Amino acid sequence: MLPAVLYNLSNIHDYVTTILKQYGGTFIFKGPWLTNSNFLITCDPANVHHITSKNFDNYIKGPHFYEIFEIMGDGIFNTDSYKWKRNRDILHSLFRKNSFESLVVKTIHKKLESCLVPLLNDVSELRTIVDFQDIFQRFSFDNICSIVLGSDPNSLPNKLIEFPEVTFEKAFNKIEDVFFYRHILPRFLWKLQKWLKIGTEKNYTESEKIVNQFLHQCISSTFQEQNNFNCTKDDDESNFNMLKALVEESGMEKIDHKFLRDNAISLLAAGRDTISS
Repeated sequence: MLPAVLYNLSNIHDYVTTILKQYGGTFIFKGPWLTNSNFLITCDPANVHHITSKNFDNYIKGPHFYEIFEIMGDGIFNTDSYKWKRNRDILHSLFRKNSFESLVVKTIHKKLESCLVPLLNDVSELRTIVDFQDIFQRFSFDNICSIVLGSDPNSLPNKLIEFPEVTFEKAFNKIEDVFFYRHILPRFLWKLQKWLKIGTEKNYTESEKIVNQFLHQCISSTFQEQNNFNCTKDDDESNFNMLKALVEESGMEKIDHKFLRDNAISLLAAGRDTISS
């Protein structure tokens, strides 16, 4: 079925919608032999409810999924059963905080006023062409880093200059590319590339080190601040971020760096491409 997809690539969303309509809302896509490109695609609300809610426990991600998204660790994207439920309960408790809502509003407004609107005004005045996807990805990346980590990478400028290259963001992009290739390449092939440290897997190894180092710095800084000042409180909005809230929610004596790292990177992934798209 791949040739038809390639032929309609420039119009892929409308094409998939047409196919789903023809098959009553659910369709099995079969890719080339030896690839991981067989998918069940559905837009039927009853199926979505069945899979994601009513019988969610039946649809485990499993070890192969974990291997593909290994950098996510034991965060909510990778886990099943009680580990998934524990992550979900903790994150839900954070989302319900008034401090979280205030932080999101304040962070987005600040980035809109200081960067995005001035940049688009500059683009309009200069009558030039820009890549909206890049702009919106930078906008959402700065926002989610501020919300989750309390650190703004400032990847989006406030005027039309050469966009800064943020090492952490670049590494994040490369890792997402690797996720895609791991889905379509035979498992033995990308495993071999990883062992030989060649191709996309070489990029993954290098990018993984950058991401882990940055997250480790943010987590260590959070622990240090909590130890020194103990300033995270539900009503202290000026000091609130999700990393601090995770520490507060779980208790510093019970929590470890890996738990924070795995949940932080899951939140970064969830709050970047989905929103910018």
